[in-house]
Amino acid sequence: MDAPIAFPRQARPGPFDPPEVLGALREQSPLIPMRFADGHVGWFVTSYSAVRSILSDPRFSARPERHHLVVELPMAKAFAGRLSMSVSGMFHLQDPPEHTRYRRALAAEFTGQRMKLLEPRIVEITRTCLDAMEAAGSPADLVEQFAFPVPSLVICELLGIAHDDRESFRWAVATMSHWGSSVEETRRALDTVLGFFPPLIRRRRRNPGDDLLSRLIRNSTLTDEELATIGYILFAGGFETTANMLALGTFALLEHPAQKRMLCGDPSLVGNAVEELLRYLTIGHIGPQRAATEDVAIEGVLIRKGQAVMMSLPAANRDPAHFEDPETLDITKPAGGHVAFGHGVHGCLGQQLARVEMRVAYPALFERFPRLRLAVPAEEVPTKQDTMAYGVQRLPVAW
Repeated sequence: MDAPIAFPRQARPGPFDPPEVLGALREQSPLIPMRFADGHVGWFVTSYSAVRSILSDPRFSARPERHHLVVELPMAKAFAGRLSMSVSGMFHLQDPPEHTRYRRALAAEFTGQRMKLLEPRIVEITRTCLDAMEAAGSPADLVEQFAFPVPSLVICELLGIAHDDRESFRWAVATMSHWGSSVEETRRALDTVLGFFPPLIRRRRRNPGDDLLSRLIRNSTLTDEELATIGYILFAGGFETTANMLALGTFALLEHPAQKRMLCGDPSLVGNAVEELLRYLTIGHIGPQRAATEDVAIEGVLIRKGQAVMMSLPAANRDPAHFEDPETLDITKPAGGHVAFGHGVHGCLGQQLARVEMRVAYPALFERFPRLRLAVPAEEVPTKQDTMAYGVQRLPVAW
């Protein structure tokens, strides 16, 4: 075995491209020995085929007790001794059959048919946010006035959360996902998260509505603790990643004007444009992680029982062995099959909701502001380097 590398955290060559080292590692081998922050030696996976194989292989576990720290994170210390408070219902960190039970209870809420029913409301929310942005005037921060409000209002409405509560919850989620947060800040954020949903669940049991949590209470046997944890996961996953994609995707389209013109001129390209932006930008730049439950050979590499594997979704989505000209953003070429939402039984539960939001939001934004442009030079747009999901901190625009 070659000397293990540390988790690659090199600087990005530009706002839309992953670190160049990922391509170099992929060319060297689809699996590279990697030393985790706690000293464990496992594997770093960069090829599309290897990532798909591992994510669809039941011999790899998602359970957190089998995982290892990639980098030192305040969240790990904040959770120390308290993880048991929130592990019940954490379906994304469970293996079948536990994971299957949760997934089955939730699947009906995120079908294509359910999302189609939700689409008119997403259109209304998008229009309302654009009205407010236009009324506030140019210039504007697209993150604060559009990219964040649209998905946060959608998920608040879906879960039956009062809009007034979203700011405190947004702060908590952002704090917990930022590597620079102190342990104390992370603990305060964790307290906010753990304390929010239990009273909401109790209120829904007494007075159910037509929101997702009320339907889960009526149609499943999930406990209050499970429902509270699921509520947090859906809220955190339901706005932060989509908000990052709306802002970063807009930034990319403004910097690729020919792609923007094609998108605005041909509505039939919207669906494929969303898939290509998801592939090209791949904001999930940390993980996912799995651990082998037995010896497994992947593409000629033997992964020993107990070894952890950290997968690079950005590297997989730029793999030239699967995608033609992967370093180029081209909304006209087929972009299906990307792993921006993961793959296999743990593929992102809310991916259809995110797709609908993006398919509605991008065209609506450019229709309302056909002369939308950056209000600062592109190199001055601040990006999120030390967060669990990549994106931009602000996106100053004018029209």
